[in-house]
Amino acid sequence: MTVRVLIADDQEMVRVGFRMILDNQPDIEVVADVPDGVTALAKARELRPDVCLVDIRMPGIDGLEVTRQLAGRGVADPIKVVVVTTFDLDEYVYAALENGACGFLLKDAGPALLVEAVRAAAAGNALISPQITLRMLQHFTRPAEESGPSGELDLLTQREQDVVREVARGLTNTEIAGALFLSLSTVKTHLASVQNKIGARNRVEIASWAWRTGLVTA
Repeated sequence: MTVRVLIADDQEMVRVGFRMILDNQPDIEVVADVPDGVTALAKARELRPDVCLVDIRMPGIDGLEVTRQLAGRGVADPIKVVVVTTFDLDEYVYAALENGACGFLLKDAGPALLVEAVRAAAAGNALISPQITLRMLQHFTRPAEESGPSGELDLLTQREQDVVREVARGLTNTEIAGALFLSLSTVKTHLASVQNKIGARNRVEIASWAWRTGLVTA
């Protein structure tokens, strides 16, 4: 299956660079690259790409609002969005994820991580630049650390908690299966159940929930 990608960034050099990297992959095709948020929304709705790579600071409508309109809560037919930016700010990360992004990368993350983020998004997973993942989760879950484990943990079975704990530590489904001696299909079943029970849209929200409720604290 070919992953169809739309790139939205106001810098032409960035768009050209991303296009070259992604079009060089046998399973990825860039269907459009656009310089502003208004055009990004229009093209995304017209072309229905599998993944949109969206910069934050763009003319017209910024990338956070583009993300909300394409992937936010209540969107009937959401599109996968990965936010790619120069600005390593916790507030941007949190806002992007709250608006429905399934990935957050810094532009200096490198070609390999860019490709990995696109493939992860297309597969329904999430990827955040490693240098900001743990910092972001800890920064936005301090209340749980102060008050102890949340009663929300009772929503999950013990095995589901085990799986969520490994997700919060950054393990893939395959790694979780190996660590917990489960089949890959069983891990996927547990994660689907967890998402339904806690109202999470992706792995990042599951990880954030784990930190916020005190399931993971260090």
